[in-house]
Amino acid sequence: MSMVTGFSFGRNTHSRRTVSTRARSMNHLSTDDGVVDNRQRWDKKSHFILVCVGYAVGLGNVWRFPYLCYLSGGGAFLIPYFLMLVVCGIPMLLLEFAIGQFVRYGPVGAFARICPIFKGVGVATVTMTFFLTTYYNVIIAWAIFYLFSSFQSELPWASCNHTWNTEDCFSHEDYDDLEEGELPPNSTVSASEEFFHHRVLGKTKGIEDMGGMRWELLGCLALAYIAVYFCIFKGVKSSGRVVYVTALFPYFLLVTLMVTGFTLPGAFEGIKFFFLPKWELLLDAQVWKAAAAQNFNSIGIAFGSMVAFASFNDFHNRSIVRDTLTICFTNSLTSILACSVIFSVLGYIAEIQNAPSIGEVVASGPGLVFMVYPAAFPTMVVPQLWAVLFFIMLICLGLDSQFAMVEVVITTITDTFPHWKYLYWDRKEILAAYVCIFTFLCGIPCVMEGGIYFFQLMDWYTCIVSVGFIAFFEVIAVGWFYDARRLSRNIQQMTGVRANYYFVVCWMFLAPLLLLAILIFSIVDYEVVEYGGYAYPVWAECFGWLIALVSIACIPVGAIHAVMTAKGSLRERLMSSLKTTLDDERHAAKFMADGGYSAVYDQSKF
Repeated sequence: MSMVTGFSFGRNTHSRRTVSTRARSMNHLSTDDGVVDNRQRWDKKSHFILVCVGYAVGLGNVWRFPYLCYLSGGGAFLIPYFLMLVVCGIPMLLLEFAIGQFVRYGPVGAFARICPIFKGVGVATVTMTFFLTTYYNVIIAWAIFYLFSSFQSELPWASCNHTWNTEDCFSHEDYDDLEEGELPPNSTVSASEEFFHHRVLGKTKGIEDMGGMRWELLGCLALAYIAVYFCIFKGVKSSGRVVYVTALFPYFLLVTLMVTGFTLPGAFEGIKFFFLPKWELLLDAQVWKAAAAQNFNSIGIAFGSMVAFASFNDFHNRSIVRDTLTICFTNSLTSILACSVIFSVLGYIAEIQNAPSIGEVVASGPGLVFMVYPAAFPTMVVPQLWAVLFFIMLICLGLDSQFAMVEVVITTITDTFPHWKYLYWDRKEILAAYVCIFTFLCGIPCVMEGGIYFFQLMDWYTCIVSVGFIAFFEVIAVGWFYDARRLSRNIQQMTGVRANYYFVVCWMFLAPLLLLAILIFSIVDYEVVEYGGYAYPVWAECFGWLIALVSIACIPVGAIHAVMTAKGSLRERLMSSLKTTLDDERHAAKFMADGGYSAVYDQSKF
């Protein structure tokens, strides 16, 4: 491929002992601001790759991607998704990797040094990530609930003979009992959907009625946070080892479910709905906004996670472009695999419900994965076994992403507020406990009976609305004010090869223009959030926008702070805030003796 610079893992010919010695020597390098660089390092390169893949390939692939694809009419979602991947997703992931590896700080510290007036971008990414951590673990809690429910002689969502079922319930057993030529009744609801809404959530009629606490879910949420804590309490070293299991196990199960799903009656109609686009939906700005949001959410762009992970790399990691392509393509292929599974099962549900359209078989929403996948298990041999394996897979996928986001919050605290060390006795495990306990308390509203409405509100305004604004200012800060050509030279200082011209063009022109167009049209064609046809009241929408503005407002507030704290006249302060505090050659020279590349470069080539 023309955009690939040709890096490979095999190019590092140093021995393991030399690498270890080199890593130890790097721990004592000083940064440009005089602070000793004692940053943790990944034990192995594979740990970095697996953590990034585990973060990118997470619940977003088996939960958010199918949900947004279903909401956007199936195949119509794929076209803007892949366009956004090529123009924004891949270039911006490389941008974040390069920033983190070169500057060697988390998102807040990195953007403050790249362009002080845009330091609020780093704060905004962490703020958005923090909001996400408060409710993302709820999905893992649902999976834990399902896991415990799977240890029964009959899966509780396999039939309609339970107290939580309604007269509209229609199960696989009911379908098998139909006479030859007899059609299922219209307007039925699958047993798996009723189990999720009535048994798991105890769903109320709206956010106005939050109801009581779902104590079982609260306990599952506590278990989820305990698991997250033990994944990260020792820092990146423990995270790197955990992902050997959490990142690889899901693929085995997804392939098995795909094979099973394709054998179900009606599966072909579901696959057609997924791959055949409704062309008229391409004119809907919301579809494009959802495609952009899915790229950013799934890969982790504009959330600060990838900047933080890359900051733990060796300065001279030479496979940065290859890492970017590996993670992006693995993420996208996994999304297609997961969607193939879920839409084959949707076709099956439409078949047994005699639904007029695939788009009408279940209520679209964040619980789609819990209403569709379980419907396939009663058709399999030993359904309990497959149910247990599936929900273990969901837990693994969720943990990958959740501990990555918590790690970003922790990295930001340690980088930005080093004088706070006395509050946690300078011990990573204590700080991790503080963060986990606080985010657990923030997530409690999501496990109340009306919690699904609160969850949907938080998710929509955090991951759909905010992320587009933050990504736009991120690429503007780096592409125009720091200069995309300069970032390309930084990549050369780390790897010996400049970034392909395609990436420079994307950073400077294509990505900003596409993001700006999506933002403008999504504002003009604004649609309110809803869940399963339920329209949120005005006060709830205002609350959602408040959540979105908390992270977005960090950008102008950071700019004002940068100008006010600079020295000189107002004009001098403004000009100073627009200039990077990094001295590229001086910064890179510190690592030259440690296997890096010469900092001397010919600027005339750009």
